[in-house]
Amino acid sequence: MSNQTMTMIEKRRSHRCYSDKQIDPHQLETLMQAALHSPSARDLQPWHFSFVQNKELLSQINRAAHQQARMLSDANRSTRFLDGDFHIFYHAPTVVVISSAAGNFSSIDCGIAVQTLALAAESLGLGSVIVGLADLAFRGDDRINLENALQFPKGYQFMISIAIGTATDDKPAHSLNLDKISLIE
Repeated sequence: MSNQTMTMIEKRRSHRCYSDKQIDPHQLETLMQAALHSPSARDLQPWHFSFVQNKELLSQINRAAHQQARMLSDANRSTRFLDGDFHIFYHAPTVVVISSAAGNFSSIDCGIAVQTLALAAESLGLGSVIVGLADLAFRGDDRINLENALQFPKGYQFMISIAIGTATDDKPAHSLNLDKISLIE
């Protein structure tokens, strides 16, 4: 049976290489609409979406994350930070930073929203990677400046982010482990 949604889910990969080409205005508008159509608990829509195409701001977030990563023990730091050229957003031309006020279901709702964006990007022929490492940038002295630059509403905090662009890498699908599923009848 052919199913367009399952096709997008099966095709989607976490891409870590992007062309410099910016996404077009139609793609940007479609992604913004997809974000706003995301479901949320009790339809509270607890999020704010900061669509960032400013390379300097993305570099500033990257530098802040690197600075905080250096303060972590080796056991608690991603090995990716050992590479001085590592960029947490993989130089993607567009990044969406999702913020929210703390709430009962806000982290779950933001997780649903970021997956909605990932599937929307795939449907537009774009690549994406969901980026949690950006959280490090919001733990340091730059937090308030970054929150202001990203126009977080008052009382909101970083939840998750997603890098989006034209992917230049090709990845095979991950293996499916049926042991991860239990059917209880």
